[in-house]
Amino acid sequence: MTRPPVLPGPRPEWLKIKVPAPEVVNEVMELIRSKALVTVCEEARCPNLNECWGIHRTATFMLMGDVCTRHCSFCSVDKGQPGALDPGEPQRLAAAVAALQLKFAVVTSVNRDDLPDGGANHFSKTIEWIRALNPHCGIEVLIPDFQGSIQSLTRVLDARPNVLNHNVETIPRLYKRVRPDANYEQSMVLLKRAHDYRLKKNLSMKTKSGIMLGLGETPEEILSLMEDWRQSGVDIVTLGQYLPPTPNHLPLERFVEPSEFEMYRQHGESMGFVRVESGPLVRSSYHAKESFDFSGVYTPVRSAPQITL
Repeated sequence: MTRPPVLPGPRPEWLKIKVPAPEVVNEVMELIRSKALVTVCEEARCPNLNECWGIHRTATFMLMGDVCTRHCSFCSVDKGQPGALDPGEPQRLAAAVAALQLKFAVVTSVNRDDLPDGGANHFSKTIEWIRALNPHCGIEVLIPDFQGSIQSLTRVLDARPNVLNHNVETIPRLYKRVRPDANYEQSMVLLKRAHDYRLKKNLSMKTKSGIMLGLGETPEEILSLMEDWRQSGVDIVTLGQYLPPTPNHLPLERFVEPSEFEMYRQHGESMGFVRVESGPLVRSSYHAKESFDFSGVYTPVRSAPQITL
């Protein structure tokens, strides 16, 4: 028997979404189906799908199938044993990016802990194909933690994405409940290694990470996490409202007021992040191109700022 959703009251007005340009949404969907591709927009039931597909004509592509080897309690992607990699997927994805005439492409994946490299080579090939077919297209990759493998991370970084994104998803205290197969410290180390890599190679690449709010975290814990991001050299951060994809997923503790999201944005900017996307409907790849194009200048980390709540 399916239990009813656990929600703190009806969805507030600021979380109600208008559906624009359905004909363009259908056009993008047909193209994605014809290329046998998967988008995280659909798999994650993103509330911004219609805006991104219908107005901005952007989509976040998901590599390596639609079955994940991990068991995050917030995620609607199927869990289990994935199938074999499709060697033609990187080229087909790049062809779809070309057909959509994207100026900026976001590519992510399920976790593939069953693969020796976690899928790093597949990411690398996808970046190379997009570069070959769309030389002026910016590329953001949202990667898993590769179980801490330096070699896998380096394989992706060597392909030179414009943005290297890895989400920590929540505060350390909630990891066992939200991300039981992941490790907060390992994710922060990955972000720091990406930051050190771009400094060593003198690259313009930006690093990025994000979290969901409304799972039981406190403002103090969120600000502490933002300090950890800063110390790991992260440039761009995203903070958005968690919404359970189904009644059987991790329940929502609270709706976060827009004013609280604005507080995090202001504090983040005062801490020196290049860009802070903070709001109820913000998702990891929401306004990804705008964040990348933002002309802010990264400030080297010296010491964690003092923040007053």
